[in-house]
Amino acid sequence: MFDVMDPTTKFKIAQFICGDDKDKHPIYRSSSYLTRFFQDSGIDATHDGSSRNPWTASVLDDLNGYDLQKVILRLASPKLYGGDRAQIKLALMTLNEILAVEGLKIRFNGPVPELVKETPNYNFDDTPEERELTPLPPPNFDNLGLESGIAEILLSRWREVQSCIDSNATVSAVIMMGSMLEGFLMGTMQRNPQIANSTASAPKKDGKAKHFAEWTLNDMIEVAHEVGWIQLDVKKFSHALRDFRNIIHPYQQLVYRTNPDRDTCNISWLVVQAACNDIADWIKKNEFKGHNPDHR
Repeated sequence: MFDVMDPTTKFKIAQFICGDDKDKHPIYRSSSYLTRFFQDSGIDATHDGSSRNPWTASVLDDLNGYDLQKVILRLASPKLYGGDRAQIKLALMTLNEILAVEGLKIRFNGPVPELVKETPNYNFDDTPEERELTPLPPPNFDNLGLESGIAEILLSRWREVQSCIDSNATVSAVIMMGSMLEGFLMGTMQRNPQIANSTASAPKKDGKAKHFAEWTLNDMIEVAHEVGWIQLDVKKFSHALRDFRNIIHPYQQLVYRTNPDRDTCNISWLVVQAACNDIADWIKKNEFKGHNPDHR
């Protein structure tokens, strides 16, 4: 099953183990915890103080198929996360996304994770037709009943993103897009807490939905799609934007080895425009017709 695994797949598993991206990785591991993780997995590896992601990737490169499988199943084990359902769900979602290109998937047999073969479906002709994303004007934030002052901030950021794009400041533009999307989603959730907290995608702690301040952008995107605030195409591209947004940290950009160009920036901007207008349409159709249970 593991005779040949693409180096990119192994590097993504290494990133998962290090846990720098809290939106995709349940646990952050410093040097000592990397050593502990491998030793708990039955792998004799001690971190040497070098950069964590490349070192972890080198450890995985040296493993035989059996040991690599042990590591992956350890990452999926509920025991590793103390039974925390939100962490287990995030681990399963991210690992299966990584492993899909290898024709592999993790499934649970009770509390025990198992690695099975599954042929990925990349025949996009079978997927529902998606709308064409086109440039859109900003929604009228003032008329959406958001928290006082947030509408002005969102509109200001919308204009600032466009200014960054026009001046080819692509990294700044992408970071601003992510922050604007997160701000709009947070404002919508605060107006609709009952709807947001009752979803299956809402992050939980001790069986209750976490406070909104503890939600990640990943959580917000998943919930927004589940309740119908954003459409499927916007959800998919929003996750891609979220990854680019994380390059606000210079070392994260170094790890990703990426620099968004103008084309990437323009595509991301269409996604944010569509997301904001999707959310605004939902608010106008539901809240202002008396269908919002959180505002009577």
